[in-house]
Amino acid sequence: MDSSVPRFPVTYKSLSLDIKGNKTDVVLCSYDDHFLVIATQIGAMGTILHARKEEGVSIEPTFNVSAVFGKRDEPMLLACARQLIQHISISGSSRSLVISLGLKDHSAETLKGVVSAVIENRLW
Repeated sequence: MDSSVPRFPVTYKSLSLDIKGNKTDVVLCSYDDHFLVIATQIGAMGTILHARKEEGVSIEPTFNVSAVFGKRDEPMLLACARQLIQHISISGSSRSLVISLGLKDHSAETLKGVVSAVIENRLW
């Protein structure tokens, strides 16, 4: 490898898999303050969500998940982001999550496939 070519400064993983018969491309990026996950079956970003752990005095952690762009009335998308931010938090990281889901369907089976793929290839 040519040493004069700079490496991409963000740690990332890229993969393709089949979820319910649909080719699904997944990109995971680890920034200093956020994790970025892009999962698409449509070749576009789709709905973008932001998820973070709320710091407070409560013993049980609380999580805030909100739609930044796209469908705001899809509870399964919010559940997907919540499941991932909980997994990130349990593993000891305090970073937030930005997730983009461009999926052909928002069924539980599809979203479980996305969550499984992200957890298996996690960067946290």
